[in-house]
Amino acid sequence: MFNRSAHSTTIWQEAGVSILHASNSGVSKHCNDHIACICANRTSTMLWVPHATTNSAWIGSKILQGAVGAPIESLCEVSITDIYFTHERGAYMGLYAFMLTGSNFLAPILAGFINDGQGWRWVMYWCAIFLAIGFVFCFFLMEETNYDRAPLEMKNSRDNTPEAITPKEEMIQGKSSDPSTSLDPEKDATIGVSNLATETIERGAVHYKPKTYLQKLSLKDKKRDFRLFRMMVRPLIFMSLPSIAYAGFSYGSNLIWFNILNGTASLILSAPPYNFSSSMVGLSYVSPLLGVACASFYSGVIGDRVVLWLARRNKGVLEAEHRLWLFLLSIILIPASLILWGVGAAHHIHWFGLIVAMFLIAGSNGIGVQLSVSYCIDAYKDLSGEAMASVIIIRNTMSFAMGYGITPWVTNMGYQNAFIVAAFAGLAQVLTFFAVVKWGKSWRNNTKGRYYKYLKESEILGVTH
Repeated sequence: MFNRSAHSTTIWQEAGVSILHASNSGVSKHCNDHIACICANRTSTMLWVPHATTNSAWIGSKILQGAVGAPIESLCEVSITDIYFTHERGAYMGLYAFMLTGSNFLAPILAGFINDGQGWRWVMYWCAIFLAIGFVFCFFLMEETNYDRAPLEMKNSRDNTPEAITPKEEMIQGKSSDPSTSLDPEKDATIGVSNLATETIERGAVHYKPKTYLQKLSLKDKKRDFRLFRMMVRPLIFMSLPSIAYAGFSYGSNLIWFNILNGTASLILSAPPYNFSSSMVGLSYVSPLLGVACASFYSGVIGDRVVLWLARRNKGVLEAEHRLWLFLLSIILIPASLILWGVGAAHHIHWFGLIVAMFLIAGSNGIGVQLSVSYCIDAYKDLSGEAMASVIIIRNTMSFAMGYGITPWVTNMGYQNAFIVAAFAGLAQVLTFFAVVKWGKSWRNNTKGRYYKYLKESEILGVTH
């Protein structure tokens, strides 16, 4: 039953990512409202789960949980690209990767103690409590990072000084003399240019009427065209771009090892000779939490410095593929950690060896998440939001497929043989970054026609600027 429910969650996560991508791109444009609604909806699903007494009710709760929770998969990455410059994103993507993957390892620590002390239902109740707090926090305090920006055109003013105006402003100036004509403060930003020396407004500055705090909280926004179904198809089209396909494959491959760890940790640690209780199994997840923290520092803070160093060696030109050199550490971590975990469990090594393996597996997972997302955004920064939706769909599809295979794989082959195979599969997967480093730039050059076509379509649809 639990296996089927997990698969239902993954399928509806994919649907949720596509629907969120569509709605965030053309219907509401309120990232903070989306996240607040996610917290509210997840609160209701967490309250439903403890009272699901039938198989159909349980699976139904998982479907709803996957659908309403999926948008969080792409909103955070896109918000980072809205706020920070390219050379700053690595550190903040590293922090995001730490919070994303670290929370997955923090949850079992808390859940183990809650299960022992209050019962498994209270695990869900505490989730609902924290989600309710998150709803209040995000709704009232989270600022929006996504705005409509009308394209600006340049024309010469009477004193032959270039003056920027929006296309719609030019049309109004030429055809309308009605002084009461109002322009949308976001879509039709006016430009203030004055010939008076006493004016303090800079020439070419864009003037937006700031919203009040209550206007920012409003759930009602200006009317936009309904493009839900069209926007749901676009992430599938973007998979034809090689860098997006690789980023999704890399992200999904690294997530597989996280799934394998989660799927076997309780089986191994709670069985003889270890005989860990639920709380002790949960406490063992402190190790992967520390692993993710170290990986985030490596791929984020150190990664930014490595990328700048490579850019200087490349005559000051920063290429998206530069960040992939950080996968060199994963060549060692992935096979070593999987062999230590699987072969160690098969031969009943000391429990500390397994804790070290959990640290290394989580570290390689954190590196893979951050580098895959950063590469996608660096390669197609103007389509980062839509590109991330494509990456998440690829990632979830791979995770969904692996969900079916973990249990029979380990059961039929045993821990030792299964994880030796996993180690070599992981090594083969991470080595693919050499091909991307060598040919990735030429792949992007060969597909630049499609990229600019998609970018133009996005500008027309109003989902990029």
